[in-house]
Amino acid sequence: MDRPYRLGVDIGGTFTDVILLGDSGRAWVGKTLTTTHDPSAGVETAVRDIFKRSGVRASEVRDVIHGTTLVTNAIIERSGAKTALLTTYGFRDTLEIARERRYDISDLFLEMPEPLVPRHLRFGVKERVLKGGEVETSPERRQIDEIAAELEEQRVQAVAICFLHSYLYPDHERIVADWLRCRLGGVHLSLSCEVNPEIREYERTSTTVANAYVQQLIEAYLRRLATRLEGMGFAGDLYLMLSSGGICTVETACRFPIRLLESGPAAGALAAAYLGRAAARPDLISFDMGGTTAKLGIIDSGTPLTTPDFEAARVYRFKQGSGLPIRARTIDLIEIGAGGGSVARVDTLGLLKVGPDSAGADPGPASYGRGGRRPTVTDADLVLGYLDPGFFLGGRVELDREAAFEVLEAALAQPLGLTTCEVAWGVHQVVNEAMASAAKVHAVERGRDPRAYALIAFGGAGPIHAYRVAELLGITTIVVPPGAGVASAFGLLCAPFSFDFVRSYREELVRVDWDRVNELHREMEEEGWGILTHSGVGLGEMRFERRCELRYSGQSHQLDVPVRNGRLEPEHVADLSSDFQEAYRRNYGRSLDDIGLEVIGWRLLASGPAPSPEIRALGARATLRSTGARKGYRQAFFPEYGAYRETPVFDRHLLPLGVEVAGPAIVEEEECTTVVGPGAVVSVDDIGNLVVEVSP
Repeated sequence: MDRPYRLGVDIGGTFTDVILLGDSGRAWVGKTLTTTHDPSAGVETAVRDIFKRSGVRASEVRDVIHGTTLVTNAIIERSGAKTALLTTYGFRDTLEIARERRYDISDLFLEMPEPLVPRHLRFGVKERVLKGGEVETSPERRQIDEIAAELEEQRVQAVAICFLHSYLYPDHERIVADWLRCRLGGVHLSLSCEVNPEIREYERTSTTVANAYVQQLIEAYLRRLATRLEGMGFAGDLYLMLSSGGICTVETACRFPIRLLESGPAAGALAAAYLGRAAARPDLISFDMGGTTAKLGIIDSGTPLTTPDFEAARVYRFKQGSGLPIRARTIDLIEIGAGGGSVARVDTLGLLKVGPDSAGADPGPASYGRGGRRPTVTDADLVLGYLDPGFFLGGRVELDREAAFEVLEAALAQPLGLTTCEVAWGVHQVVNEAMASAAKVHAVERGRDPRAYALIAFGGAGPIHAYRVAELLGITTIVVPPGAGVASAFGLLCAPFSFDFVRSYREELVRVDWDRVNELHREMEEEGWGILTHSGVGLGEMRFERRCELRYSGQSHQLDVPVRNGRLEPEHVADLSSDFQEAYRRNYGRSLDDIGLEVIGWRLLASGPAPSPEIRALGARATLRSTGARKGYRQAFFPEYGAYRETPVFDRHLLPLGVEVAGPAIVEEEECTTVVGPGAVVSVDDIGNLVVEVSP
């Protein structure tokens, strides 16, 4: 049966976004409030609505690509399975010993992240493999049977197995796993040699435990989602977005759910990169602001930066080291609690603060009329005149401007002795400052100057705030892509099948055994070939990208550099060394050429071809008509005038290609609104992007 349509579904903290894209280039987009009690219910509501509006039948959809924050939320909320840990005898406290350092030495009341496995469910197995591969002690079946009996008594639902040096010598983990399967039946098992075969005992254990902790949850959720889709008549394939920016099958997602940790945010960065390449703007700062959070990342030469490290469930959201470390390839983003639903308040010092807590979808901002009683960024934007109360989500949700005024007045204006307009602008600018500061830190830590980039803004709230964020960063060009309000869902349809593999092999670069390295690459390519083949990728379409993790001898952290395909020989040492020195200078401003290099590990990204969806289909129905684009005027506040000002409002879909409009101006579409400040000029480029040029 011909199935010419693809469906992207992105679940955020406040909104669920959907895009239906046809092979002909026709597209429909939708946005609905997220159903936090069961996210699949909100997906069904949004998908049924888009089918109704488009006239497309579910049976005509080839595949559904899904991005979700379910894994992250489960770890934050501690709603995963009851999990046990089996580790080498003497190492049961690795999760609490961690790195043996404080992430904030000046905090006398420092809280460390609580392990996902309590101590009474952590078991030491009498086994030991030395670092050279010699077996000192083999596991005994009798001890494993005793542990299994206790696990049954405790009604454990998942087990993580993480033995010393198993990243190089995995036999003991696999033997013990086979014994447990015989005794425990349906209990989920995660082996560190499969989940994260790398050095660093704490990080490897933490990652494996987190994978086991969410396996049952993600399987149950995907079953519910599949049932809802089948109930609508869908008979195609369901795929999941990985944190690294690729997609995988449901089977792979259920084996390695920890790879979905940053699934939703990754899709936004992928969309930004794709849209930037199409607009001949390969160097961008991606700015995705939704209802709950803002995500910022760097796109270099058309590709998002990635990192092998991530922290989940931080005790202090913005303090590195206060969370659970996860070793999984992730698009490198900084995420802060700054969204349309972020709550504003007066703190104990009498200062205006915004976020990181959010009103979410339920009850939402006061202006939603769903029982919200705390002022939010959306309420402030409405009072400032940036939002049309009758055209929010294309008119599907009517905002209550009077309720927004009342809550801002009572909660902020009166305590601060300011007018409602002043506190609304204060809320707007405080959240802008928070996002700009985060972007500066993120860029500088990676050796980048934000002023050298254009800002690509998307998400339901991103285009409203982009002008002021760019102003604070010293950025002079803002790009608002077609369908910016649902760009993350579009990013799902840009993703290739992919999977990331890693093998640890620590050695001085000049002493590397290249036969061993070539064998490691062969093993990883075989695994990649198997996963891609199972996903339906043809042999001629497969792509393998190698990277090597290097550091200066004696350092604690590494950088990864590209590695050529084909057989590696000693003469390639010079190329690897040169690439590392260049990467080090780019990140830290200098290199240490007289210090030797040490290899930590080898990585392989196996991927299929990336789709190339039509960009104009995303929602910018740009025409050559020059009449009818102006919808009217609205009173909006701009500090340059110190007052509200009659501001023209335009329908984005009717703005002609090549048109130029001087700010201040407001450009509206169903899923988002773009605010253009005084002194700027907005135009429509030849693929439908709004391009805002800001006066330096």
